[in-house]
Amino acid sequence: MAFVDAGGVKLHYEETGDGHPLLFLHEFGGDARTWEHQVRLFSRRYRCIVTAARGYPPSDVPHDEAAYGWETSLADIIAVIDHLKLERVHVVGLSMGAYMGLLLALRLGGRISALVAASGGSGAHLPTRDAFIAETLAAADRIEAAGAVPADDMGRGPNRIQLLRKDPKGWAEFRDHLAEHPAVGAAHTLRRVQAARPSLHDFEAELRAAATPTLLMVGDEDEGCLDINLWLKRTMPAAGLAVVPKSGHLLNLEDPGGFNAMVAEFLGAAEAGRWPVRDAATASGLMCGPDADA
Repeated sequence: MAFVDAGGVKLHYEETGDGHPLLFLHEFGGDARTWEHQVRLFSRRYRCIVTAARGYPPSDVPHDEAAYGWETSLADIIAVIDHLKLERVHVVGLSMGAYMGLLLALRLGGRISALVAASGGSGAHLPTRDAFIAETLAAADRIEAAGAVPADDMGRGPNRIQLLRKDPKGWAEFRDHLAEHPAVGAAHTLRRVQAARPSLHDFEAELRAAATPTLLMVGDEDEGCLDINLWLKRTMPAAGLAVVPKSGHLLNLEDPGGFNAMVAEFLGAAEAGRWPVRDAATASGLMCGPDADA
């Protein structure tokens, strides 16, 4: 089992396959096992790397809350990239992993060769941000008091129930894995990463300048992520947006085949130089071009 030392905290990673590096970053409710469907396919062409964030076994689970934080999480991922000497790497992130993927594209620039940011941006939309933070902190308190993650309740949440509807067995596996998460790691991650991270609006200037080919993906029933992903599409010139119908937060689990196909098509386009920067003229709501009346 492979680990990277990040300031005394051991971070687990796994590698499968050969080729251009492809790094997968999991969501709050997931872990390294989340990406099994993706690794089985993409390891046929890519060097797939799956990590477990601090607080998620087999990575270390620090008991000190100060050992967690969104900046710490970003530094952890960079530590893995540097340890593996990845000069350029594709990144696929879901939710918490998508947020970190966006920050990686800002922090590392050209080292991120392509980015898939799926179901990202929970809590970033300004009109609902305060409610998200309050709910996240309350959830951390409940988990800490109970000494366990309420996996069944979380799995039946409004943006995860779609997995139960589509794939009951897959949902049960997701729930069982979630129930195994250490309460201390979950609570500290909620407080110090999820609730404390800045809104993506705070990075607007950097996002407008970002050149990394980016595929944004969001389910049309993922209410907490819809608005911010539309804003990201309008803000990031190298981003495309895929809205997946009748889908919630767990896009890679709800329809692994459909998710994999979209990711594969995007990566192929990015690698071939066929993922263009948005023409500024397309930002207009006009029916005709600017010279129509000339």
